[in-house]
Amino acid sequence: MNDLTASTADSEAGLTVLCVDDEPNILSALRRLLRAHGYRVLTASGGAEGLEVIAQTPVDLVLSDMRMPHMDGAKFLEQVRVRAPEAVRILLTGYADLASTVKAINDAAIYRYISKPWDDAVVVGVVRDALERKRLAGEKARLERVILRQNAALLELNASLESRVRERTDELANALAALEDVHGRLKKTFMTSITVFSNLIDLREGAIGGRSRRVADLARRIALQMAVPDEEVQDVALAGLLHGIGKLGLSDALLRKPLNALGAEDRSAVMKHPVHGQTALIALEQLNGAGKLIRSYRERYDGKGYPEGLRGASIPLGARIVAVAHDYEAAQEGGAAGVAMSKAKAYEHILEGRGHRYDPAVVKAFGAALDAARATPVAERELTAAELAAGMILTRDLVTGDGLLLLAKDHVLDPVLIARLQRYGAPDDGDLKVYVRAR
Repeated sequence: MNDLTASTADSEAGLTVLCVDDEPNILSALRRLLRAHGYRVLTASGGAEGLEVIAQTPVDLVLSDMRMPHMDGAKFLEQVRVRAPEAVRILLTGYADLASTVKAINDAAIYRYISKPWDDAVVVGVVRDALERKRLAGEKARLERVILRQNAALLELNASLESRVRERTDELANALAALEDVHGRLKKTFMTSITVFSNLIDLREGAIGGRSRRVADLARRIALQMAVPDEEVQDVALAGLLHGIGKLGLSDALLRKPLNALGAEDRSAVMKHPVHGQTALIALEQLNGAGKLIRSYRERYDGKGYPEGLRGASIPLGARIVAVAHDYEAAQEGGAAGVAMSKAKAYEHILEGRGHRYDPAVVKAFGAALDAARATPVAERELTAAELAAGMILTRDLVTGDGLLLLAKDHVLDPVLIARLQRYGAPDDGDLKVYVRAR
């Protein structure tokens, strides 16, 4: 037996064929022919007997004669179609039975018909093809069932994955929100600490409470007028808050005298404070940019400043901005000429210095910032601490009578802060005057 014959025999083994004919010799011939090819062959002498066999034994193919008494092949195969629809149906018919054959094709949905007398090779070929077709159809149905099960499993898996992805996305969103909240609180704490520290610097210099905060706010507004990038605006504001940090090491005597009233040695010590300010901040990476501006905020546009005599564009823009904001606020406290100036006089003082002490472009932006502030007055209310409510926003720095900065402008009040403010102060301070606006 060659490989092809062996393969065919393997595929045909176990397949059951039912042959139905009222002539015993035909049944015997079909039995011998089909058994020789490995099929299991059952026989029935008529339609009724054939139906009994089908009821008791599953069959893969039914081969029936057309002309039989009591029930012809067409009616028999029509019943087989109803009772065993999975069985392939083949009709043996003579040339004279053409009309009946057509009826059988239509009513019984037979696979093929074979003319009598038949050729053995034709019978075997038709049976083999019919059973192979049935096998392929069964395999197709099996694969479709597998695909349906797999599709159902995939749908379930996808639904599960989508649910898990949503859960994970929600977890990540919650974690991100928590991180952003922590970052926001850290940033707020950082800025509050810087503001408090700048207040301590003001106290050390004997400046009016909140002066550094006002310098920082004005410097920030000038920077915005000049379209300075956001990250650099932050450095400008921080430099405005901490510009005097290098003076903390100076004696009270040096701090209270104008620079032009000092001797050469004392003058040299004071002129080093911008460098000392940068050095004090060098360990804090977040303040390195501000430190560079603090180092140069006492330089002059004409090159006659200190500590390095830089001039023009060689002076960092942020330092040129802080210089104008600082001198405007200092002039109102008497720092520039020893006599406190009004805001109008301080403004004129800055204008007189453009082109030699100050960068003209910065002075122009300074004027625009002041104009913008005057054009958009803040709707504020003056309240006592007892009248405050949570959510109100400070429109001015909150400063005590002796110049101590309690809270900076734009701070949002909460119940804890309000309670502290209501408890604050010595009897001779009187009620705090708090300027606020609604959120």
